[in-house]
Amino acid sequence: MNQNRYTPAAKFRAELRRFLRRSEDAARSSGITPRQHLLLLQIEGASDQTTTVSELVSTLALTQSAVTELVQRAEAAGLVQRATSSEDARVVHLSLSELGKDRLAAVHDALGPERAQLRRVVDLLEED
Repeated sequence: MNQNRYTPAAKFRAELRRFLRRSEDAARSSGITPRQHLLLLQIEGASDQTTTVSELVSTLALTQSAVTELVQRAEAAGLVQRATSSEDARVVHLSLSELGKDRLAAVHDALGPERAQLRRVVDLLEED
C-alpha cells in the first residue's frame, strides 16, 4: 500500500511544532524568554561568536527596532555584551556574557533528544 504523499510532510510539521514548543519551554525553564533564546543562539552561532544588530535583523527576521529592544533587554539582564568595532566606531559587536553562555548551554543541552527526533523525521522527508 502506497503511503499518502503528504504524510511525511505532515509528520515533519507536527514534529517541528513539538520542537518549537519544547524550545520555548526549555528557554523559560532556563530563565530566559524564547526570543532571548533565539537571540543568544544567533549570536553564539555567528562566526567568531559575535554579530551586529543589522545582522540580527536579517537572521531573526525582525525589525530593527524589535532587535534593538531585544538586545537592550538582554544586555540589561546580563546575557549580552557590546563592544565598539575597532575598525568603525559606528558598528557595535554583540557577544554573549558568561551568564548568556550558561543559559544558552542549558537550553541547548535540554533539547538534545528533541534535535535527534527532528533529525530522524527530516531523514524520512528526504526519502520521499
